[in-house]
Amino acid sequence: MDEDCGSRDWWRNCACCHGKLLYHEFCSMGLRRFIQASYFQCARTSGIPKHVRYKPPSLVQWRHSGSCIYKAVIFDMGGVLLPSPYKLAVEWEVRNRIPPGTIKQALISGGENRPWMRYMRGELTSAEFLQEFGQQCSETANFSVPVDSFLSDLTSSQMAEQLPIMTEAVACIRAEGLKTAVLSNNFYLHNGLSFLPLDRKQFDVVIESCREGICKPDPRIYTLCLERLGVQPKESVFLDDIGQNLKTAAQLGIKTVKVDDPEAALQELETCLGFPLRGFVPHTRSMRPTMEIPRDTLQKYLEEVLGGQKTGPLTVRQFSHGQSNPTYYLTFGGRHLVLRKKPPGKLLPSAHAVEREYRVLKGLAELGVPVPKVLTLCEDSSIIGTPFYLMEYCTGLIHKDPSLPGLEPGQRRAIYTAMNKVLCKIHSVDLKVAGLEDYGKHGNYVQRQVQTWTKQYRLTETHTIPAMERLIEWLPLHLPEHQKTTVVHGDFRLDNLIFHPDRPEVLAVLDWELSTLGDPISDVAYNCLAHYVPSDFEILKGLKDCAVTQLGIPTAEEYFQMYCEHMGIPPIKNWNFYMAFSFFRVAAILQGVYKRSQTGQASSAAAESGGKQAEFMANIAWDFATKEGFRVFNDFPATKPLARSYSTWPRMGVFPRRSYVTLAPSSAAHASRAHLILSPDGLPERAQGLYHKLKRFMDVNVYPAEQILRDHQVSQARWTPHPLLEELKDKARCEGLWNLFLPVETDPEARYGAGLTNQEYAHLCELMGTSLCAPEIFNCSAPDTGNMEVLVRYGTEEQKERWLQPLLDGKIRSCFAMTEPLVASSDATNIESSIVEEKGFYVLDGRKWWISGALDPRCQLCVFMGKTDPDGQRHRQQSMLLVPMDTPGVTVTRPLSVFGMEDPPAGHGEILFENVRVPKENVLLGAGRGFEIAQGRLGPGRIHHCMRLIGYSERALALMKERVTSRVAFGKPLAEQGTILEDIAKSRAEIEQARLLVLKAALLMDVAGNKAAALEIAMIKMVAPAMALGVIDRAIQAFGAAGLCNDYPLAQFFAWARALRLADGPDEVHRTAVARLELKR
Repeated sequence: MDEDCGSRDWWRNCACCHGKLLYHEFCSMGLRRFIQASYFQCARTSGIPKHVRYKPPSLVQWRHSGSCIYKAVIFDMGGVLLPSPYKLAVEWEVRNRIPPGTIKQALISGGENRPWMRYMRGELTSAEFLQEFGQQCSETANFSVPVDSFLSDLTSSQMAEQLPIMTEAVACIRAEGLKTAVLSNNFYLHNGLSFLPLDRKQFDVVIESCREGICKPDPRIYTLCLERLGVQPKESVFLDDIGQNLKTAAQLGIKTVKVDDPEAALQELETCLGFPLRGFVPHTRSMRPTMEIPRDTLQKYLEEVLGGQKTGPLTVRQFSHGQSNPTYYLTFGGRHLVLRKKPPGKLLPSAHAVEREYRVLKGLAELGVPVPKVLTLCEDSSIIGTPFYLMEYCTGLIHKDPSLPGLEPGQRRAIYTAMNKVLCKIHSVDLKVAGLEDYGKHGNYVQRQVQTWTKQYRLTETHTIPAMERLIEWLPLHLPEHQKTTVVHGDFRLDNLIFHPDRPEVLAVLDWELSTLGDPISDVAYNCLAHYVPSDFEILKGLKDCAVTQLGIPTAEEYFQMYCEHMGIPPIKNWNFYMAFSFFRVAAILQGVYKRSQTGQASSAAAESGGKQAEFMANIAWDFATKEGFRVFNDFPATKPLARSYSTWPRMGVFPRRSYVTLAPSSAAHASRAHLILSPDGLPERAQGLYHKLKRFMDVNVYPAEQILRDHQVSQARWTPHPLLEELKDKARCEGLWNLFLPVETDPEARYGAGLTNQEYAHLCELMGTSLCAPEIFNCSAPDTGNMEVLVRYGTEEQKERWLQPLLDGKIRSCFAMTEPLVASSDATNIESSIVEEKGFYVLDGRKWWISGALDPRCQLCVFMGKTDPDGQRHRQQSMLLVPMDTPGVTVTRPLSVFGMEDPPAGHGEILFENVRVPKENVLLGAGRGFEIAQGRLGPGRIHHCMRLIGYSERALALMKERVTSRVAFGKPLAEQGTILEDIAKSRAEIEQARLLVLKAALLMDVAGNKAAALEIAMIKMVAPAMALGVIDRAIQAFGAAGLCNDYPLAQFFAWARALRLADGPDEVHRTAVARLELKR
């Protein structure tokens, strides 16, 4: 057979694309729900103990597990996942000679306001809890009880170790596609961290009572857990060891399991779910209903092939990865085997050729290439319905993470060197000796591959991806002139290799489904994909944001140089072409999987989420294509032209991806403070890592949520925050994408924020600006950012503890009250609200309006500016105070709308302050310092709006381009209309100009200070809103009436861009400032 890599498995088959993308199939290409290793045992990650006492039920019992009615399992922590605290209490009382039952009595008595309940609701610090709990226990025991010792034991490493059988059960549940959650009554420790000694990655949702302010058995915390899981009560099972907690859950309609003995509880849970929770084989699950294979005929076949002496029960489990050829784990007669077969259904004769896999494995093994040992090929479809082959189940180490955590730099380099040498060994195979001369066509491999994947992409196209359109035109025009022909693996990457457990030796190369004869450099380029994507990317865990040199991992360039040395060939010049081709191919594969998920043919449960990443990969491919076009300038990186790639996801509106060729990033920690950084790729390593993590989070979580949140803003429930927003905030915080805004000069030790410079944050802030809901999700939204900065700069320790920490944690929101309806508040000295000192209090009176965030039910703090000394010096009359929103006399009288939009749930309120009394200690910095604080509050925050306006504009332009390339008017696409082309050109030029000014202002703020940057700050506040209005207006015009409606973000972009010409200071003020500064130069 004469087949190119993948042609059997893709375009020849049908438009539905029976293609290859195991979760296993890309460099861990693992979508997170997929196990990213192969179908061979990974000793490193399979450390789930076997429990000899437990005899797994017959697999026949679980034959119908696919019909499980439950979608989620919720676990309590103490007494379920962890050892029981009540048993600990009994043992502790014996050791410390405390009357039996003292601790338990204190834990359960006293009602809702007992110390233990308040501690679990986060209302008491650990010190406060120990004092009150100690008093309660001492009263019960009639002598002093050392409760601090009990708390120490309760949080000890022994109590913090998850029960192995529960770890295994969670793994089994997730392998079957169910969600898992932990619903814990927990507390804060002395260090301010919550006590949750679990691997959070085991759970889709984590609910901590001390963070939520409610605890079991309050029904609200169960409802919160269900909402975040996205399931109904009847679709969930809850495990707890306390009867009252279970009773409440049952009243809500949740199936409950009482945990007195963990093993007995798991057996009951198995009965509920319909599949086993022990005897777990890593990366496998029970067979999907559509993928079941007949056991009886298979067992007879195995008896014949393995010899009559091999008998015993046959067990079959399906590997959870596998988008193309289904793969199964078998045990029979003491043998552990792997079976690979064609998928069910009607296939063209050349599709999913397991026969080819068997052939290449057998041929390479005979020449010493480390591959799995194949046993037999069965082409008789009567056995299990399709041809299949068997091989031995291999053991060893599979490194799923390309950064190789836990290893020393020398060990990492040895691993990559061994991988490189094996690839060279594959490419050095004598085709004639191996019997593989006709395994594929000779010559023009890349050309045929481009044609193959282009056709494959067209057959599975569901929407327009601009980068793919450009690549389809570009690749055929830049094909390599000279190509060698060797065996190529087609999917060669680190997690497709099994390593010896004790030395850097490759024992087996896995997954040969895409192998053929072709250009070996394509294998090398594919092997380097991970170097160009971030470590938190869902599909492919990468190295882009890792310090590979420090880790001991060769860079992509070093790895390719190593390959050339091992092969004895000179380096090629068009490396960027091969990288562009590799990412193009991956994008086509992902698109195929996405299409198959829509038709129900993909065998992995998360195939749909995998396919949606095609656009991301296509954008990277186009970046490399652009670099290839400019490679003549490689020796002069600072003078390279800018290259950009944009694309959007329909309706979800994925923002335009910026990528520039600029100065190479410096390794110096202060590099970004000394140079203008035009591109995220030029950011220092840590900031660049945050940028790519943020980009990934936006793509996966934020853009898909936009329409839901926009719809909520016009619903009857609009003044209540949508639960999805809080869920996304929790995810963002868990991923370290939190409080990014505080500049390093304000927070030099990064106690409160990420420690970024203004210029570094500018790139991240622009990215957040592409979605109106994004800043709040990352706790980077006004007015909270300004208020937090005020508290960091000017707040007392007591003020910080009461207000700053909850704001930093995202538990509360705040507002800033300065603007007044009766005076021109753009001049802060005009404000008239009074602040009068009276017997240890300040009494506030006045009316404020346009107070953003005031209507939010989470708003608990108002930073109020008024006059304490009307007769004092002009800039010493004002003071600022911290006013709790529930203070008597504070009345939100009405919401104010912006062009008819109310901006719920935060809103913009008018507030009446009548005889509002606040303690004197609530004053910030001291009386008469209000104007000074107001100016300081507008420090780095002064240009955050401008940064976000660049994001507004980029998103608007991207949506416009997508619209005009997909719409036809007067007989031709809108993109060919002269006025449209002119608008696009204007918008691009204006965005670039404004961005440069924003970055210059940020850089000057970093290196010279805010005062020295006054001119640039005033200029960009004058330029950015006007620029954004023009760009957004052109986009709306291109959209027509659709641009005015709630289906797209353009109308809101326009409204807020216009509002910022007032809210961020009137244009006239900024123009005046610029003119005056210019006249002084």
